[in-house]
Amino acid sequence: MALFDTAPQSLCILRLSAIGDVCNTIATVQAIQHQWPTTQITWITGALEAKLLESIDGVELIVFDKKKGWRAYQQLWSILKGRQFDALLHMQYAFRASIATLGIKARYKLGFDAKRSQDFQTLFTNVKVPSPNKPHVLDGLMAFAHEIGVEDITPKWHLNYSQKDGSWAQSYLSTSKRNLVLVPGASKSYKNWHAEGYSQLIQHVRSQGWNVILAGSPAKVETDLAESILTLYQDEVTNLVGKSSLMQMLALLDKCDLVIAPDTGPAHMANAMNTPMIGLYAHHNPQRTGPYQYLDYVVSVWEQAIEEQTGKSTQQLSWRSRVKDKHAMNRITSDQVISMFDLVCEKESLL
Repeated sequence: MALFDTAPQSLCILRLSAIGDVCNTIATVQAIQHQWPTTQITWITGALEAKLLESIDGVELIVFDKKKGWRAYQQLWSILKGRQFDALLHMQYAFRASIATLGIKARYKLGFDAKRSQDFQTLFTNVKVPSPNKPHVLDGLMAFAHEIGVEDITPKWHLNYSQKDGSWAQSYLSTSKRNLVLVPGASKSYKNWHAEGYSQLIQHVRSQGWNVILAGSPAKVETDLAESILTLYQDEVTNLVGKSSLMQMLALLDKCDLVIAPDTGPAHMANAMNTPMIGLYAHHNPQRTGPYQYLDYVVSVWEQAIEEQTGKSTQQLSWRSRVKDKHAMNRITSDQVISMFDLVCEKESLL
């Protein structure tokens, strides 16, 4: 039985990070808003993630800056002092997130059940959300909405950006060619494919008459990878890595024709904007962490790598099993990615 048969007055969402997981959480929050537009929603999130949440309406944001250490908790609890929520949706099982719940007053405190919970999260909640049969992170988050009484849990996203950000993105897009946004790097270097593969991919994409734009954050691992790619491929490619705000990135991902990226936040941002997305995966099961609407477009060597690592088939392993080999992404070949590019172009009528 659902916790609420009528709209609750107030809900608190606790999802601090990261960008990809926050994108998935947005779909859950907007499903709640669709059914109960009068419910007041307060979302506690990280500083960077709060910038992305400027793209959605009807949510009160409270920034939890983990860099402040214990002071972050004190500030959060001071802001919430005297407030009571009908329910807290504790959607991040990290221990630091669970500590934050100690100062959040709510009749119901929902968390993952034993199948999905980690880091002692079950000790901080009084409602354990049944884990769905589907392994994807988003399905696990949507189960929270179902548990409180939301009937339609089909993921949908409605993200907005300013006209200024849209104009910025448009200024880099070709009006006469298809546009590929390539996000080559993730913040964790082991998730990244190599520059040689990207350069061969770009050569093929450019030969098909496409405009290619590199995008990403200003993190050194990303800017260095972009420079390595451009050293190998010296034809005309626009390099915007480290040169956009998060909302400018969102606009660029929305307005382009196709995105290619490893397991990183912009992959899920593109998914949220309904832009076809090719994901490159080796360390995590893409059926759990891949771009939700475009799982058929993933190039994955996770299955091969995890079976070699464990000596077991994927059917025998947990869906959250992780490949430990830091060089696993090198198993992906340029031919695999180029073939997927050609396939997606055909399926999405991008020829």
